[in-house]
Amino acid sequence: MYESRPNDMHPFWMPFTANRDFKSNPRLMVSAKGMHYRDVDGNTILDGTAGLWCVPLGHAQPKLVKAVQDMVAQLDFAPTFQMGHPSAFELAERLMTYTNHRFGQVFYTNSGSEAVDSALKMALAYHRARGDSTRTRLIGRERGYHGVGFGGMSVGGIANNRKTFGSLLPGVDHLPHTHNLEKNAFTRGEPEYGAHLADELERIVALHDASTIAAVIVEPLAGSTGVLVPPKGYLKRLRELCTKHGILLIFDEVITGFGRLTTPFAFDYFDVEPDMVTVAKGLTNGVVPMGAVFSKKHIYDTMMQGPDGIELFHGYTYSGHPLACAAALATLDIFEEQKVLEHASSLTSYWADAVHSLRGLPHVIDLRNLGLIAGIELASIPGKPGARAFNAFKQAFADGILIRTTGDIIALSPPLVLEKSHIDELFGKLAAILKTLE
Repeated sequence: MYESRPNDMHPFWMPFTANRDFKSNPRLMVSAKGMHYRDVDGNTILDGTAGLWCVPLGHAQPKLVKAVQDMVAQLDFAPTFQMGHPSAFELAERLMTYTNHRFGQVFYTNSGSEAVDSALKMALAYHRARGDSTRTRLIGRERGYHGVGFGGMSVGGIANNRKTFGSLLPGVDHLPHTHNLEKNAFTRGEPEYGAHLADELERIVALHDASTIAAVIVEPLAGSTGVLVPPKGYLKRLRELCTKHGILLIFDEVITGFGRLTTPFAFDYFDVEPDMVTVAKGLTNGVVPMGAVFSKKHIYDTMMQGPDGIELFHGYTYSGHPLACAAALATLDIFEEQKVLEHASSLTSYWADAVHSLRGLPHVIDLRNLGLIAGIELASIPGKPGARAFNAFKQAFADGILIRTTGDIIALSPPLVLEKSHIDELFGKLAAILKTLE
């Protein structure tokens, strides 16, 4: 294991990173345990972001570590094309139980991006299988993030994810986002204003005709674009309209799944059932890459009505990888045995108070929270969008806390096993940074 800086950092082309800036002053982690990372210089870093939204149980959970070690010694790889291994089936059954049997099937992927592209393909295939092949249009939402596949970027609505790569999928439209600082700034929980924006789907239906629309995909709570909390009633209205027009509703729960809102999934929190759900990140506590699509039974059953043979011509070499299945099964065990959701729920009021204690500090123009997630929006430096929050990110790391930024928004999403002392440290240090931030 590296305990010192690599000799040559140039060969690694880093993802979603200002490579030149990073390599001039790198931030290198060498170990992690519980709520903390340790960097190459021996400094302890409080994890305020659950890694990359993906470590709800904290780092180096002993049961999880052992599960993966045992599986790699027993079955390092097994294909799931025309064959299988028991853990993949056991995990699928456990996951369906974890959804309270609201869904019927699980399709495994390796990431959230792949889960999104898989769900979009399933939606198209479903309509074709039921003789409704004109339904090919996909509807996303402005400021939505659905990964980096061409499908996910097409339905996504973040300009920087789209502008570089030229032609994306045709036949895609977008709902407006729900973020409104004038009406909803400094709201605790779900904002009051904005449910009517779901009715924009009616405008899109009128423009394109429902017979051409296959699916609508949204994040119940938009994470990577800056913690955009849905207005009260918005998701229920979207569900009503999709049902009315025969359109599949897909929830992208790559971030909100596995406890981020202190319920198993956001569809539990909002009491809205989509037709498909995409998950990843917390599914394995970030230990082994894995994603999945949860599908309503009627979608799978429709696909099984065609001729004998491969019903869905789609999959990945590592779908249902044995190590990923072992990690996911251990993750579900730990959630239950340690009552992680109950613990997280007990901290939501304390968390909300800490988030909104930042009101009035320099440059803070909005604060928003739900579950154990927070967005802190800063005024931009004129002509330098994103620079102020990025400066805060670098200072935070130097001060021993890990935060995440998107544009000039700071996003916080700590492991769900944190304690009040971690909240105090995180927001105490962040407040000090904001007071001195230029």
